[in-house]
Amino acid sequence: MKYRTLGTDPGTRREVSVLALGTMLFGSATDEKTSFALLDRYVEAGGNFLDTSDNYAFWADGGQGGQSEELLGRWRRSRGVGDEVVIATKLGARPLAPGTGYVDNPEGLSAKAIREAAERSRDRLGVERLDLLYAHIDDHTVPQRETVEAFAELVAEGTVALLGASNQAVWRVERARALAAAAGLPGYEVLQYQHSLLRPRTDIPGGLFPDGSLGHAGPELRGYLRAEPGLTLVAYSPLLKGAYTRPDRPLPQDYDHPGTPPRLAVLREVARETGASVNQVVLAWQLGGELPIVPLAGASSPAQLEENLAAVGLELTGEQRSRLDAAH
Repeated sequence: MKYRTLGTDPGTRREVSVLALGTMLFGSATDEKTSFALLDRYVEAGGNFLDTSDNYAFWADGGQGGQSEELLGRWRRSRGVGDEVVIATKLGARPLAPGTGYVDNPEGLSAKAIREAAERSRDRLGVERLDLLYAHIDDHTVPQRETVEAFAELVAEGTVALLGASNQAVWRVERARALAAAAGLPGYEVLQYQHSLLRPRTDIPGGLFPDGSLGHAGPELRGYLRAEPGLTLVAYSPLLKGAYTRPDRPLPQDYDHPGTPPRLAVLREVARETGASVNQVVLAWQLGGELPIVPLAGASSPAQLEENLAAVGLELTGEQRSRLDAAH
């Protein structure tokens, strides 16, 4: 396993494995026995960076979520896991009532919601301090200063270490970080967005993003990372939920454009040249690039996890990387 540093403050920064394990479906679609086996193997291989959220997986039973955090809490207690394993969680998108969702009825990012949600997450995980806490989605109903100060209070109290943001416009992230910096408060240092080799259209509106998707790491966000070396991108859905290799998992609608076939063709060429799987090449491309990217890959079986872990040792040549970058 290889490692990289999240954060810049010596008091809160953490060394994490370059491959994070997503636990979204642990405790729901992925049963407890399988989830525990995957967690055990990941840690055995040197992995120490787990990702969850307080709303995972509310859609599984029409509830409010919490199953993933609860399972991680049970696993930690049963294995005697301490702070050697870094757990990131998120708040802001938990439905306020069963049968609702994060578009129509989210908990939001008010000071009260942040404090109460963080406390519930600590209880479910069984930890005194959350290693990394994200604002899961944006909340335009609350002044950003209130959100920034609420997160900073948790850091000052020692119940949260690092802060992050996900699925927000880059200008909103920068505004929040500027407010924090001007007040001498800790700000977002980790950004979690969808990112993969294939490039999606971002102009397709949705329920959460009426002007087009803000959840992808597009050129503006990647440029932001280049300009701010203290930031790290945690890339969710790097393997597009299996769509690279599984016939039963077609590519999402936003990847249906003329740029996709050429990139897929080069990806398959490089996979043949390296003897690696297509998925491993995608992960290796992210891991070895110029930008500070930590792929966040889920797994529902030991075979999937082993495939992902093997990607850490795959080194692409400069020529292969250039071809992957240039294809369009």
